[in-house]
Amino acid sequence: MSLASRTLGETGMNITRVGFGAWAIGGGGWRYAWGDQDDAESIAAIRHAVESGINWIDTAAVYGLGHSEEVVGRAIRDLPEADRPYVFTKCGLVWDERNPDAPPHRIMRPDSVRREVEASLRRLGVERIDLYQVHWPDTGASLEYDGTSSDGPAPQATPVEEYWAVMAKLKAEGKVRAIGLSNHDLGLLERAREVAPVDALQPPFSAINRSNAAEIAWCAEQGGGVIVYSPMQSGLLTGSFSAERAANLPDNDWRRGHVDFTANLDRNLALAEALRPVARRHGTTVAAVAVAWALAWPGVTGAIVGARNPRQVDGWLPAASLELTGEDLAEVASATASLGAGEGPVRP
Repeated sequence: MSLASRTLGETGMNITRVGFGAWAIGGGGWRYAWGDQDDAESIAAIRHAVESGINWIDTAAVYGLGHSEEVVGRAIRDLPEADRPYVFTKCGLVWDERNPDAPPHRIMRPDSVRREVEASLRRLGVERIDLYQVHWPDTGASLEYDGTSSDGPAPQATPVEEYWAVMAKLKAEGKVRAIGLSNHDLGLLERAREVAPVDALQPPFSAINRSNAAEIAWCAEQGGGVIVYSPMQSGLLTGSFSAERAANLPDNDWRRGHVDFTANLDRNLALAEALRPVARRHGTTVAAVAVAWALAWPGVTGAIVGARNPRQVDGWLPAASLELTGEDLAEVASATASLGAGEGPVRP
């Protein structure tokens, strides 16, 4: 099946408007798991997405502490070369093998990055990574450490200029095709750009979390691509989530204690309901509308959407070709403002 595509910045890669997100298929047993997951279902979901026309997969070394990359590698290993999707992954979150439940550390030292890229190439079973991204700014501390800013790194951290130079070298060496930054603010993007072009940006972005609009605009102005993650806000905007489901999330699901699934749950679910009339008008799902909303934002090239089985792929696949109207966007903006859901500008 052929789906509409967009060029990812100046990378030369034409990607479908939605890509397969492989966070949840990392399975349980680590700090930010989505609960246990069956590998056979994960592989079936990936292959169903590819057979349906999706031509890129986004994963990360830390997802499942290497397991997600291994599953992606198994899923694409036997595909004909012409049918293989682009594979995007990330570095910079280093875990302690002896304590998998501990928060991973944000480390982007040159020697660490080179170890990571070789490990990812091995787990994925590929000769070159299509897009290699820095997962989070380096703090030299755990993911939950918040003492860094664009004004300067925390003690023991590697400055963005230094780690972006390493990423540029990996690209020049041919180990990766393109390089990107995830979860980096405007100050860090500007500093990185002084070293080498930012091929792609990956920020969280949804009708609930709209706080990265300025970063998206910056990247688009620079000629870079933008692939957003969590356009369905980790399941809240699928149209199938409920307060009961939130209350019954397993203990090893990171969402269980998150504010979006606790204190802000009612207004977030109300926003999902506000998407339902738009979905009915287009004869599609709430999930597809949520993803299409993010794709309607100027500068966004594609959206990462997770799935744990083929049925979930079918729930958001229509977003690959769904175009929201000005009336649709105005309706969502009005509902967002009246509910006070999330933060950031309410419409493009």
